[in-house]
Amino acid sequence: MSSPSKLSQHSNELASLPRVESRTALGQKDSLHDSPSESKTDLNDVSEQVIAPLSALERPPSHLKDFLRLTRKSKAVFDLDTVATQPSVYDDPHLARFSQPHPEWENKSRFDPLFRWTWREEKKLIRKLDFRIALWAFIMFFALDLDRQNITQANSDGMLADLGINTNDYNLGQTLFRIAFLTAELPSQLISKRVGADVWVPIQMVCWSILSASQFWMTNRSQFLAFRFLIGLFQGGFIPDVVLYLSYFYVKTELPLRLAFFWCSNYTVKIASPFLAMGVLRIHAGGNYGWQWLFMIDGLLTLSIGLLSFYNMPASPTDLHKRRGWVTEREEYIIVNRIIRDDPTKGSMHNRQGLDWTTFKKSLADYDLWPLYLIGLLFIMPSVPLANYLTLQLTGLGFDTLTTNALVVPSPALGILMLILVTLVSELVDNRSFVCMSANVWFFIFTLALYLLPANSSRWEFWIVATLQQAWPYVHAAQVGWLSRNSGSVRTRTVSAAVYNMLVQVSTIIGANVYQESDKPLYKKGNLAMTILAACNCALYVFTFYYYRWRNSSRDNKWSAMTKEQQVRYLQTTKDEGNRRLDWRFAY
Repeated sequence: MSSPSKLSQHSNELASLPRVESRTALGQKDSLHDSPSESKTDLNDVSEQVIAPLSALERPPSHLKDFLRLTRKSKAVFDLDTVATQPSVYDDPHLARFSQPHPEWENKSRFDPLFRWTWREEKKLIRKLDFRIALWAFIMFFALDLDRQNITQANSDGMLADLGINTNDYNLGQTLFRIAFLTAELPSQLISKRVGADVWVPIQMVCWSILSASQFWMTNRSQFLAFRFLIGLFQGGFIPDVVLYLSYFYVKTELPLRLAFFWCSNYTVKIASPFLAMGVLRIHAGGNYGWQWLFMIDGLLTLSIGLLSFYNMPASPTDLHKRRGWVTEREEYIIVNRIIRDDPTKGSMHNRQGLDWTTFKKSLADYDLWPLYLIGLLFIMPSVPLANYLTLQLTGLGFDTLTTNALVVPSPALGILMLILVTLVSELVDNRSFVCMSANVWFFIFTLALYLLPANSSRWEFWIVATLQQAWPYVHAAQVGWLSRNSGSVRTRTVSAAVYNMLVQVSTIIGANVYQESDKPLYKKGNLAMTILAACNCALYVFTFYYYRWRNSSRDNKWSAMTKEQQVRYLQTTKDEGNRRLDWRFAY
């Protein structure tokens, strides 16, 4: 970190540099402050004008590190009224023309490579985005998980017996749900890219909410299996759709933490749903079972959230000012320019532009993302068997319905803390491979403990070990941010988010069938298999770390061996795009 005097010196140097007109000088009420649209700069004219060399500035601490500073002395290190605009390719007139946004990019009207803003403005704007965009994403995900996970509470109320089905039927239903879920991932992402997430996501929510509430009238095995499949079909594309949507508003260092809060909804539902179930499962009005009312009430709640989402999901950053009045016009400029300066590839497509078959195949064939796909397939599997059977095992050990629902709360409560912690650490140390590996180190320890648990151990000993195993560091958010960062283009990000989540669903399908009827009640064989898998997963993370480091080193050697003229010529003539370019570096 730079000292206060050094940062001040850089700010003074920047302020004294020649500018394009007076509008880039901070602290003046110039045309940019009054009417940004009148001072917009054409990227084609950049090479003929003088650009303040932001590369001379040392990059200030990240928002995350700034947020975590605790002492008064450390807070005084950085002046909030200094320039916040970060160095980018647009500061080099020779290279800027190779990163022009798509002519129909929805944010083109707010793009200005000479635009400057302060840290105070940026911090205020990020708080607005967190409240308007990230918070609503959390609420929508809460709705999805409420309708996805309430079946575990229905189980504790004897749903299987009431429907006349057994655990094998239940396994089949969950398998059909996940098959439909993963089958819908990629088509849903392609539809969302064509019509816009702001339209497609609310439609999905309304459809699955109606189906979820309709489970109130479910009476037999066939209906149970049909509802499982249809709900999974409409929920399937939600997660990759929203992940891509969030990337429109946040830079790459901010996205992982927002995704962490996004996935906190998963744990929040696991905490809130049992408490809601404690009340709802007591209802037996009209001769109906408590689990029927649970499905109805949850479905109506999520339906209301789906309908509100038609308004609460703006189409793009340039939909925030004129249509909704959530930000000022100047703040729209800040959102757009900070995003594209952070990742120029985000301007390569507009948000209503679909993918053709050639583009789709090219994205799918990006072998540099395959290590992360393999991680997506395997990393979560050791947690799945116990997660699916925990309420059934607890009731089998003699706990009643209310006690069982109370006993499943501590693990997600601990999980929230672990989720936030692991995401913070991954960004603070700028390492994802070994931080994300911590989840499978955790699985190895506590799944092995489950395997070694004596048959005569008390039910409370089982509960303690099972609770700790389920309180694992939830690295999924960090890994999705990692994948998004390494995708290198909107087209690849569109495909990679869906493929990754499809493989996660395949993992849950396999994991849901690990515990078998013949292995009851302690499921020793299943726990041993998951312990071995956790150890193999740790080796996979180590491989991924060294793979990406090797790829970066190879490109560093080639790029640094070129002269400036050769680098410009490469950018002029290359057909490489996104993360295939020699000047691209992977995060690891």
